[in-house]
Amino acid sequence: MSILYEQKAAEGLRQLGLETAFTHLDSSCQQAAAEHWSYSHFLGYLLEGELRERHRRGVELNLHFARLPCQKRLADFDFSCQPSLDRRLIDELATGRFLHEGRNVVLLGPPGVGKTHLAIALGLQILEQGHRVYFSSVVELARKLSVAMTQNRLGSALKTYFAPKVMILDEVGYLPLDRLQASLLFQVICQRYEKHLPIILTSNKAFGDWGQIFADDAVMASAALDRLLHRSTVINIRGDSYRLKEKRQAGSQDIPKKPDNPPTS
Repeated sequence: MSILYEQKAAEGLRQLGLETAFTHLDSSCQQAAAEHWSYSHFLGYLLEGELRERHRRGVELNLHFARLPCQKRLADFDFSCQPSLDRRLIDELATGRFLHEGRNVVLLGPPGVGKTHLAIALGLQILEQGHRVYFSSVVELARKLSVAMTQNRLGSALKTYFAPKVMILDEVGYLPLDRLQASLLFQVICQRYEKHLPIILTSNKAFGDWGQIFADDAVMASAALDRLLHRSTVINIRGDSYRLKEKRQAGSQDIPKKPDNPPTS
């Protein structure tokens, strides 16, 4: 009878799709017997490996879906170079609690201050918590939706931007949008607002200049900002560009030293 149930245990794990638990069943049984585990301890140990492997596969799938241009971590961000940033606020956002409030995160500042780095790092944190994330520059989003509209598949294309729990919209305002593109961007913002789905947005434009982003339509810009800022955390980064700083440092190293005894002509 014991052998029968042992066979059923293995078969049951396979039928339930618990492949990791099935693979480690024999070794876990031997360890449980040797160390006199309780039944619940044995079951918890067996399922822990299964859950850990499922989480790993889920993160891998979500990472593929996210289309992040690179992987940047909060641990790699140099907060000392951006003293205007509140580290505690960034750490709070990294917990993912803002998701449950449907709260947007708006990162403002000049080029090179780390807005995209922070957006990607927060996206990775959320992704590893089991949520879907999608990254797109605003220009790329507008281009794809414009093409979808000409091909009469706008409805299905918009679903790509409504499905993820968090959407990262990068570089809002870096390049101007025409009226159609601005209207499509507005649709994405509106729909995500209605569904309480957060947006992490980066921009180098002050809110007063957003009319330029929406094809000089001040009414559309105002309506978009109203939805973005209703539930939001706005972070204004006032600091120097990392890229310019690195360039200056590299330039100073390239300056040749003056020789002690310069050659005479």
